Amino acid sequence: MKYLTFATATLAATAAFAETPELTVYTYDSFVSDWGPGPAIEKAFEETCGCDLKLVGNGDGAALLARLKLEGARTDADVVMGLDTSLVAAAKETGLFAETAVSADYTLPVEWTDSVFAPYDWGYFAFVHNKTLTAPANFKDLGASDLKIVIQDPRSSTPGLGLLMWVKAAYGDEAPAVWEAMADNVVTVTKGWSEAYGLFLEGEADMVLSYTTSPAYHLIAEEDHSKTAAAFDEGHYMQVEVVGALAGSDQPELAADFVNFMVSDAAQAILPTTNWMYPSVTPAAGLPAGFETLMVPEKALLTPIEEVGALREEALAEWLTALSQ
Repeated sequence: MKYLTFATATLAATAAFAETPELTVYTYDSFVSDWGPGPAIEKAFEETCGCDLKLVGNGDGAALLARLKLEGARTDADVVMGLDTSLVAAAKETGLFAETAVSADYTLPVEWTDSVFAPYDWGYFAFVHNKTLTAPANFKDLGASDLKIVIQDPRSSTPGLGLLMWVKAAYGDEAPAVWEAMADNVVTVTKGWSEAYGLFLEGEADMVLSYTTSPAYHLIAEEDHSKTAAAFDEGHYMQVEVVGALAGSDQPELAADFVNFMVSDAAQAILPTTNWMYPSVTPAAGLPAGFETLMVPEKALLTPIEEVGALREEALAEWLTALSQ
């Protein structure tokens, strides 16, 4: 009898586990790291969904789209999180994403009306450096200096792609000359953000391409006031990170629930001090203390989504030419 009771309980537990739905979310590596938002997001969502949330890191943001294109309709992903405004148009062209009804009171600095992707955080690209450094005032000053910088590859990294769009938005037809002048400043080009920032912290470069919000990590998490972001007078390019559900998901309702969860107060309150970006919906408790000390650009730059595709290819060609000389 004891054996039968144990066997019955075991079978019941196995059946219950088998019935637990699994939701697979492709995102970038830093999101799923121990210090990133992944663990807290996973815990908070699983408390409400009765599911098993599987967050899968795939390098940096631009690498997400490359993997998705490779896998196509065969992908295991139900949701993709970590594309941005520079990749939205290309992502839609795959035909792999579904429209998702989202209810959110966005506090973005730009209007958001897209029905496929929901913005979950945003920020401004910037070069982060130690406060002891006399920073350049713009890209031309940077190119004329002896400063060493670390940047990310635009073919795999959304910050790297954002830098191309930043230079292009600021200088237009002058962009090739600006890149030619800056080529000598580039110490190395990394595949993703984490590698680049790590090299900067190890002293391998004077400045690293990151975000105006990056110094908040050092200030809040480490009580380190030594880092800041250089203010460029030609303006700073915005990044809006988005989450979207796959049309081929076998868990469509759960996928839609996750997209909506990412713009809920529960998720938005987690992001500022784990992903170190501005939330797309200001949390009820407001932004954490320390965010008010961050540099705020006087001018924001952002290429319209429908114009990104053509400019991206042109900017990439200019970048490759400059760095190969």
